[in-house]
Amino acid sequence: MAESEKQFVVFNLLDEEFCIDIMSVVEIIRLQDITKLPDAPEFVEGIINLRGKIIPVIDLKKRFNLEKIGTDDNTRIIITNIDNKTTGFIVDNVTEVLRLSADAIAPLDNEAVGIDKDYISGIGKLEKRMLIILDLNKILSKNEKEDLKKIE
Repeated sequence: MAESEKQFVVFNLLDEEFCIDIMSVVEIIRLQDITKLPDAPEFVEGIINLRGKIIPVIDLKKRFNLEKIGTDDNTRIIITNIDNKTTGFIVDNVTEVLRLSADAIAPLDNEAVGIDKDYISGIGKLEKRMLIILDLNKILSKNEKEDLKKIE
């Protein structure tokens, strides 16, 4: 892999394609029973037991205030490592792993699109597709990360 290339895991939320750096992905698992937690932040779906380790699971659609549609056989949990904390993210499906060269990644001009979303690190430009590149380290605020650390 060329030094100017990065690998990304591509997934869908509703009809939009997102991707995250593969280096932050530990594994991708099928949706399983999630135990709800009282007083958890609204976007925290609950916890799962993955091989003896308790992992908080975040519903990305809730986090991004997207329409909540039920799950199906394609729904996945992407297990990640963010700031040394294992966290799962529910996505509609994982479609592929792909490489993007540095010149295929455009920075997001927040003023041009009218949003101020620090967790979007750029836009991946492919021939007929655009991918929203997420920075998982910025999806949660510092306080939210602290709240997640209490879930063990």
